[in-house]
Amino acid sequence: MTGKAEIENHLSLLRQKRGLAAAHLAEMAGVSRQTIYAMEAGNYVPNTAVALKLARALEVRVEELFSLPGDLPGPAFRMEQAALLPGSESPQEGQPVELCRVEGRLVASAPSPAPWYFPASDAIVAAQPAPHAKARVRVFEADRQFQNRLLIAGCDPAISVLARHVQTAGVELVLAHRNSSQALALLKERYVHVAGTHLRDESSGESNLPAIAGIFPRHAVAVIAFAVWEEGIVTARGNPKAIRGVEDLARPDVTMVNREAGAGSRKLLDAHLARLKIPVSSVRGYRVEALGHLPAAWRVQTGEADCAIATRAAARLFGLGFLPLVSERYDLAIRRQHLDLPGIRALLDVLSRSQFRRELDSLGGYDTTTSGQRML
Repeated sequence: MTGKAEIENHLSLLRQKRGLAAAHLAEMAGVSRQTIYAMEAGNYVPNTAVALKLARALEVRVEELFSLPGDLPGPAFRMEQAALLPGSESPQEGQPVELCRVEGRLVASAPSPAPWYFPASDAIVAAQPAPHAKARVRVFEADRQFQNRLLIAGCDPAISVLARHVQTAGVELVLAHRNSSQALALLKERYVHVAGTHLRDESSGESNLPAIAGIFPRHAVAVIAFAVWEEGIVTARGNPKAIRGVEDLARPDVTMVNREAGAGSRKLLDAHLARLKIPVSSVRGYRVEALGHLPAAWRVQTGEADCAIATRAAARLFGLGFLPLVSERYDLAIRRQHLDLPGIRALLDVLSRSQFRRELDSLGGYDTTTSGQRML
């Protein structure tokens, strides 16, 4: 048997994420509470049967509980042959597709990143409100109270993946697209339950915590890791302008599309330009703004711009090129008094589930190792 010193153990972390007492987990696995503590301390390596019972109880794979140092458990994928739906550009490696079996044939369709459909809605504005005033809305279902919903503001498109998984617990996420600074302001003003943010402190390299400390009183909010993502320069497919770094944005033959003030991507660009001593007046397109990672990548896809600052996942969705600049953590900020809400508990539970993490990992540019961990 492999020695205990050669095994990396994540049992304690996963048990705490699930909110399970050691005694309860011990009962589910058919061992004593002392055995659970011994395993968490690294003093005891369970046999296969106990490891499988623990994995089943925590809804993870055995490799996520116990692994060899340096091993990264791979996602449980299977390979199949699928016919590509004609009528669009051939997808690049890593681009997501939706699958459907049509008369026995598995067909792969690349989903449109732009929402070419009417969005879901619950009401319409009955009359044009005055600025900053409440609006009267005509609700479609008179008895609907919207109690099983959480309002989340943020800019990570992958929150839609979280929304699909949380829905299985009977909780709906209402997603409001806002940049990181706007999302935190809405949380401070008590408009939303959750604020997604990726504001990197350039002096320390720390994600989000310094920015949040400057906005909220001590102990006012909890900060939960969503994922670590890669952010960088999105280029046209094949990188025809041969862009190699931020310094190339000052070239007269390169046009970029920027993000709006307050966005984490814009702050990242500004930090790089300042470090390289490049004035913003030298960057073509600096004043042209796209409101989000996907809209920015879309401008590059359509040829309106040669490049943009966005995430690897956004570039991958459109089959575009990507030059990484930084890996940073995207966090979810939640007021501490909301942590006991059933919807919030369901959301935090989903963050630690292997099925959700596997799907997020597959998008490219996301590292879910810390997903669900409390950072503050």
